[in-house]
Amino acid sequence: MTAKVQLYPNPDQATLLQQTVEAYRQGCNWVSGVVDTTHCLQQAALHTETYRPLRAQFGLRSQMAQSVIKTVMARYKSVLAHGHPWTRVQFTKPAFDLVWNRDYSLKAGAFSLNTLAGRVPIPFARQGMERVFDGTWQCGTAHLVHRHGRWFLPVPMTKDVAETDWAEIRQVVGLDFGINFLVTAYDSQGQTTFFPGRAVKARRAHFKLLRQTLQRRQTPSARRRLKRLGQRENRWMTDVNHQVSKALVVRYGAQTLFVLEDLTGMRGATERVRRRDRYTSVSWTFYQLRQMLEYKATLYQSRTIAVDPRYTSQTCPHCGHVARGNRDKRRHRFACQQCHYRSNDDRIGAMNLHRQGIEYRVTGAIAAGPRS
Repeated sequence: MTAKVQLYPNPDQATLLQQTVEAYRQGCNWVSGVVDTTHCLQQAALHTETYRPLRAQFGLRSQMAQSVIKTVMARYKSVLAHGHPWTRVQFTKPAFDLVWNRDYSLKAGAFSLNTLAGRVPIPFARQGMERVFDGTWQCGTAHLVHRHGRWFLPVPMTKDVAETDWAEIRQVVGLDFGINFLVTAYDSQGQTTFFPGRAVKARRAHFKLLRQTLQRRQTPSARRRLKRLGQRENRWMTDVNHQVSKALVVRYGAQTLFVLEDLTGMRGATERVRRRDRYTSVSWTFYQLRQMLEYKATLYQSRTIAVDPRYTSQTCPHCGHVARGNRDKRRHRFACQQCHYRSNDDRIGAMNLHRQGIEYRVTGAIAAGPRS
């Protein structure tokens, strides 16, 4: 997981940090020019060619120069891994990759950061960070950034957590992901919890309208604002997913088996959705929500499994009858054509996921499809 730490440097420290991240950015762009010319992505060869100029021309300290080389190599390899053609990578935003115990450390309630002038101790916002900085977590390479006049240090944290034994599971909760309800949960006590999504849906519609307006303008300022808008929407969506996933693990506690829908390949469904509805239907980051729930469940001594979501909203949880006509998708209603059981279609999906979780605990295998 990542701990997003806000730093509180004094004016002199802030100036020093600004100089450091700018020198690091310039160094990255210079090394990027070397890589673009030579097409060399071998660390030893790049180190021989660029290490001394990085120290002399940009004033970078030893570890900084080595980090610059690794940062540039990683960016080029990422571009090539995604299938993009070779192109020169540009570093436009000041940033600085810091290696734990070499470029930064935590001492006496402050982060000791490496700068062009050496180590400086900088206080940080400690509220809410006690759990991750209690000595049981390992810190990785952090990324110092300056945004909206504030300094942040996102620190990747790792910790070995023992998985909860299956014999300790005390309840099963089925989780149906959706649009009108982000999550519908059905537990072993027969209780249903809805996490409403209408306010989220309305705000997404607002973002969509703003995006369309800016796209029509086709001006440099509109494109810049469009980029900022996308970043703001992504941060908001991530925050919502954090809140929902945390609420779930806190509500149901330890020794819970969460049964999720395996929505892999969901974006391929765009071809079967009307163009005007595609943004609403497939743009929410359900996979991100699943990832957050999985790691938080592990931290809360719970477990998760992902099952095939097909027919979960068309299968009657009482008699097992499967039919497309059971579900009125437009009205979000379910009415079994055989036994006439009625309920909300999202609740039906959660109930069937709960049933699959019960079957998994008994058989040790995930059901391939609906029961007959």
